[in-house]
Order: sequence, then structure tokens, then C-alpha cells
Amino acid sequence: MLKYIKREGPRLINRTILTLVGIRITWLEEASFPQWVVANIISASLTFAFDMAPVERAVIIGFGMLVLVVELLNTGIEAAIDRISPDIHPLSKKAKDVACAAVGLMAATTLIVWLIILLPKLL
Repeated sequence: MLKYIKREGPRLINRTILTLVGIRITWLEEASFPQWVVANIISASLTFAFDMAPVERAVIIGFGMLVLVVELLNTGIEAAIDRISPDIHPLSKKAKDVACAAVGLMAATTLIVWLIILLPKLL
């Protein structure tokens, strides 16, 4: 077990640093990421304004976090496409549009989850 910790400990630290670097880059370079973070803070805060079971709160917050994950993937796809070529190409446009659509669908799914949980409480 000690060998495993000695071997994997530095890798875990490195992955953690790279994760934070990726989040920082996305925060600084993609306007939509901070907007989604703010939306998530508001959404998570609102879960405490309503009488919800802990699992309902967890589901809403979890789906909100998934929007951030998909936005990070979208940013990565866009960066890779831009690295390949700055020229406008139909396949580049397709890749970027599809990645953007993934963020939109994830956000819509999160809204639907919110409504499914919240509407019965309001009616």
C-alpha cells in the first residue's frame, strides 16, 4: 500500500494542479464559463430557499456541475479546432456547433430537472 501511495501521490498532485490550471484558463478566456458559475451559485443557493430533500438538492447541484463539465469540454474542443487551423471550415464549424449544442442541451436538462423538482412544491 505504501508503494502505491508513493507512486500515485505525485500523480494525484499533478492532476490536481492541471485541473486547477484548466479551470483558471477557462475562467479567464471563456466568458460563458464564469456566467455558468454564477448561474450555478444562484441555482445552488435557491435550493435552500425551498423545502427540498437533501437528495433533491444534490440532484440540482449535480446537474449544474455537469453544465460546467460540458462547458469545459466545449472549450477544449474549440481550442483543439483553433489549434488545427484558424481557417473557417465546415467540419470545424460542425465540431464547434455540436459542442455548443451539448452545453445548451445540458443546461436545458438542468432546467427540466429544476422544474420537475420545484413545480410539485409550488402547486
